[in-house]
Amino acid sequence: MSASARSSSEDRIPLAVTSIILTVLALSLGDALVKMTSGSFVIWQIFVVRSLILLPILMGVALSLGCLRVPQAGRWIAVRSLMLIAMWICYYLALPNLSLSAAAAAYYTLPIFITLFSAVFVGDSITAKGWAAVVLGFVGVLFILRPSAGDFNLYALLPLLAAMLYAGAMILTRTRCQSEHPIILSLALNVGFVIAGSVAACLIWQLPADMRQGFLLSEWTAMGWSEWVSMGLLAASILIGSIGAAIAYQNGPPAMIGAFDFAYIGFAVLWGIVFFNETPDLIASIGMIMIVGGGILSLRQ
Repeated sequence: MSASARSSSEDRIPLAVTSIILTVLALSLGDALVKMTSGSFVIWQIFVVRSLILLPILMGVALSLGCLRVPQAGRWIAVRSLMLIAMWICYYLALPNLSLSAAAAAYYTLPIFITLFSAVFVGDSITAKGWAAVVLGFVGVLFILRPSAGDFNLYALLPLLAAMLYAGAMILTRTRCQSEHPIILSLALNVGFVIAGSVAACLIWQLPADMRQGFLLSEWTAMGWSEWVSMGLLAASILIGSIGAAIAYQNGPPAMIGAFDFAYIGFAVLWGIVFFNETPDLIASIGMIMIVGGGILSLRQ
C-alpha cells in the first residue's frame, strides 16, 4: 500500500490527541452501558437500532455542512467500515469464551499493530521512544487487567484479530480516506452496522429456537422508554467515537494516536468505580500511571 497521507509538517497534533481522548471517553462510557444492558439486548439489535437513531442526525449534519456527496475513496471507505464492523464482531464473539480481562488485554495490543502497520505500509519512522511508549502502555494495561495464564486459549486469537482489524482500519483512515469528511466516514460505518445487524437478525431467525440465546444469538427484545433512552445514549457514544477516531487518525501519526488509545483503560477503571463499585488497587493505579506515561512519551519521539 502506498501512502497518500498528509506530511508530518501538516499534522494537527493537538486536534488529533484531543479527538482520540474524547473518542475513548465516549466509547468507554458506551461500553459500560452495554455491560449494564447486555442482558436486555442482543448485540445485533444494538447495532441496528443505535445506527438507525444516528443516521438521520448524520444526514442532517452532512447536508448542513454541504459534504453529502459521493466520496472519492468509496471503495476504501467500504473496506474501512467492514474492517471496523468485523472488529466489533470478533471482540464480542470472544467474550463468552474468555474473561473480560483476558479479552481486553489481548485487544489492547492494537497500538503495537498500529505501530507495525505504520512502519510497513505508511513508512513512518518509529523511534526507540515510540516503541518504548507502546511497550510501557501495554505493560500498564497488564498491570490493570492482570489476566491469568489459564484464561488464554484459542479464543484469545479473536480479540487479537480485532486489534489487527482496528489497526488496519485506522491506517486506511490515514492513507486512503484522509481527504474524506469524518461525517461521511461515520455515515458509511453506521450504514454498515445496519446492514450487518439486519443480516445477522435474519440468519438468527432461521435457527432452531433452542439456539437463539445469549448476547450474540438471542432474538430482539421489546423496547420500552428506558430501553430507548439506553439506545439513545449508545448512539451518542458511537457518534462521538466514530467521528472522533476518523479526525484523530486523519490529523496525527497513527503510532502516536494509537498510544493514546490506551486511555480507554483508564476511563474503564473510572467507570468501574462509578457504576460497578470496582475500586482499583495499588497495582492497577500504577498501571494507569504507566499508560499516561506512555502517551506522554509518544509525544516526545
